[in-house]
Amino acid sequence: MTRFIQLHLLTSYPPSNLNRDDAGNPKTARVGGVERLRISSQSLKRAWRTSEVFQQRLAGNIGTRTKRLGHDAFNAFVAAGIAQKKATEWASQIAKVYGAVKKDQPLEIEQLVHIAPEERETLDALIAKVAQEKREPTDEELNGLLHMQHAVDIAMFGRMLAAKTEFNGEAAVQVAHAFGVHASAIEDDYFTAVDDLNPDSESGAGHVGEAGFAAAVFYQYICIDRDRLKRNLGGDEAYTQKALAALIEAALTVGPSGKQNSFASRARAHYALAEKGAQQPRSLSLAFVQPVAGASYASDAIAVLRKLRKNMDAVYGDCADERYEIDVLEGQGTMKDLVAFVAAE
Repeated sequence: MTRFIQLHLLTSYPPSNLNRDDAGNPKTARVGGVERLRISSQSLKRAWRTSEVFQQRLAGNIGTRTKRLGHDAFNAFVAAGIAQKKATEWASQIAKVYGAVKKDQPLEIEQLVHIAPEERETLDALIAKVAQEKREPTDEELNGLLHMQHAVDIAMFGRMLAAKTEFNGEAAVQVAHAFGVHASAIEDDYFTAVDDLNPDSESGAGHVGEAGFAAAVFYQYICIDRDRLKRNLGGDEAYTQKALAALIEAALTVGPSGKQNSFASRARAHYALAEKGAQQPRSLSLAFVQPVAGASYASDAIAVLRKLRKNMDAVYGDCADERYEIDVLEGQGTMKDLVAFVAAE
């Protein structure tokens, strides 16, 4: 029977622009008929997988997402004295293993490809061998570039390879878009920059601009298929626990880096509810379809979420076998104990 871990987070961000849309403003979504701030799941996952938490806890087991594998091969071939025409041809053959290449840039893969550290080692070994022997790679060598791997971020978030679907990975971690629990209005910060070397006779600004920002308390939902995560990691229980610990700590403490130098909007979750069990997972986003409108968004959101959780249990039966929560506003629980609770088998 599949075991699930569900994590519900509330995090209050001050004025910020963490995740921008194509116009440079904070991303939004309409929920319950009002505009809310939104942080995309893609933005959150990237923040976590590139965080110091992941780098320190899971060093050497994190994959790389890139389009530039062909460029790496080409540069190595040219450095070894191979003519540019042959270097381009051979490097393009390597790049095509991972996906279609651009027509006008035969060294660049059209889509980002996610490769594991052990696959990178295989690639580097082939590049070095081709460069040393000054010959094109064989079909057998090219077919061996992608293989069984256990990169922790691929195990968590999956990967899709259009050119080699047999090496696709099913994600074990589902991440919802975080959204504000209350209505928010995006404001414009009209700013100027003064030229320090302006003569006294010139009082005008050296630069004028606008930047969108807003503040909100966000609800975040994460669902983890623990059994799939363990399978994706080769059945290694110890490493599964290590991966879960890193993910939970990152989700609690790491946010997107957008406009941090301008807003310093660093925050940690002020409330977290972790649930474990074999029951069908469910988000608690319903709690916030009606926007929170009390005097304290942070504490009122906790109360609304707790009420919905209890009502869900009353109607459907217990929606989890075990639970643990932390509440910063009340000084309840610890991150250490929450991480240990989630990671334990």
